[in-house]
Amino acid sequence: MITFVYAQDLKGAIGYRNDLPWHLPNDLKFFKKVTMGHTTLMGRNTFESMNRRLLPGRQSVVLTSDLNYCQEIEGLTCVHSIDQVLELAEDQELMVIGGAGVFKQLFDHADKIIRTVIEAEFEADTYMPKIDESLFERVNVEEGVMDEKNPYAHRYESWLRKASK
Repeated sequence: MITFVYAQDLKGAIGYRNDLPWHLPNDLKFFKKVTMGHTTLMGRNTFESMNRRLLPGRQSVVLTSDLNYCQEIEGLTCVHSIDQVLELAEDQELMVIGGAGVFKQLFDHADKIIRTVIEAEFEADTYMPKIDESLFERVNVEEGVMDEKNPYAHRYESWLRKASK
C-alpha cells in the first residue's frame, strides 16, 4: 500500500526553497504520529533538506538515481526505480513524504492520501495538484487546534482511492 503524507496551503503549496513555507508544530506532531513505525519514502532532495538525518522510529528509504548514495549513510536504504518502490509497498504500508517529483512519479500508484490543509496562503515554489475526487474519496476530516504556537487554522484529511469500476 502506498500512502502519501504531506501538508499544503489553500493553493496546494507544499514547499519553498526545499523547506516548508510555514511553522506549524501541530502538523509536525501529526506527521510523527502517522508515520511512526512505518517505512518512509522520500526523494534525495527531501532527505537532504532534513540534513540527511534518519527519522527516529521509522525506516527511511530514499529514491535516487545515484547508485552510491546509500553507502555514505548507515541505516539508510536506497531504491533506484519505481519498480523497486512498488516491490517495497507490496507487503507494507509505504509512507511517501516527498518531494514533488516523487509524488508525481507515484501518483497513479497511491492508495491513500493523508494531508494537512493549512487555511492560509504562503510564498512557495512547489505545489501538489488538486485531489481528483473522481479517483479519491475523503473518508475523514479532523480539525486542528489553533493556539499561540499554531497560528493557522488547519485540518487533517484522509482520502482513499475509489475502487475501479
